[in-house]
Amino acid sequence: MEEQISFSHYSVLLNECIEALAIRPDGIYIDGTAGGAGHSSVIASHLGEGGKLLALDQDATAVAVATERLSRFGERAEVVHSNFCDLAKVCAERGIEHIDGLLLDLGVSSYQLDTAERGFSYRSDAPLDMRMDATRSLTAKKIVNEYSEDALRRILFEYGEERFSSRIVSNIIRARQTAPIETTGELVEIIKRSVPARHGDGGHHPAMRTFQALRIEVNAELDVIAPAIKSAVSLLNKGGRIVIITFHSLEDRIVKQTFNSLAGGCTCPKNFPVCVCGNKPKVNILTKKPILPSAEELAVNSRSHSAKLRIAEKL
Repeated sequence: MEEQISFSHYSVLLNECIEALAIRPDGIYIDGTAGGAGHSSVIASHLGEGGKLLALDQDATAVAVATERLSRFGERAEVVHSNFCDLAKVCAERGIEHIDGLLLDLGVSSYQLDTAERGFSYRSDAPLDMRMDATRSLTAKKIVNEYSEDALRRILFEYGEERFSSRIVSNIIRARQTAPIETTGELVEIIKRSVPARHGDGGHHPAMRTFQALRIEVNAELDVIAPAIKSAVSLLNKGGRIVIITFHSLEDRIVKQTFNSLAGGCTCPKNFPVCVCGNKPKVNILTKKPILPSAEELAVNSRSHSAKLRIAEKL
């Protein structure tokens, strides 16, 4: 099981997450992004008789690793191969009507980034893949070679916030007319030719934003966040917590806006004399500003630098 042993993922903001969940020993909790089971293991260790953890992940390798690492907790912890957007279905299949907490760590695992053949990294030459769930048909290769010029430009601009998106896409279109773009290395070279050397991006690799954009599109990462939060809120017991770690502004904006909408209640126009929509606030936001990693954590794991933690509690 060499691949499983090599699976690593630093548990970002671990202590802050565990404190935020306010774990009850007999509660039911979901870790929607199990990864290497770092957060899951600590959650499960806080559970007692009657407590239950469901650890979900869409990556089959993560499922295998988490299953092994959580096996010591017996029936207290169950690992499920599923995207967190299907958490309501996962609960229904197990007869679970309510939960006491949900944790989502929306980052890409170190294993995924560092395993070249997964195609997530712009630092290694590998097939253009980027699928977190290998059963999905859409790959980065398909996007780069088959999407229209307008669609590619939109993805790079919106999901990567890439200011040179037009130039990069023009060169992609030109290159693929000669031969398909097969590998991450080929794409990186196209990007390097497209981004002026004098325009440094804070020391970041010139391909960083394009790779982020493609990864988001491949895995529909942004599409599932708001529905998952709303689904979790409908399942939460009163006082239950949703704890979410984001790693870039697009994710964080969705989490913040969704929390605000759930905390806001009435959506009637302000000129209405009385409320007719009947909407009531569903959550209380416990983090008016997101919690950030400590200096000590950043010294140990530089990949935590962009992490933001937001917490909401069911009313």
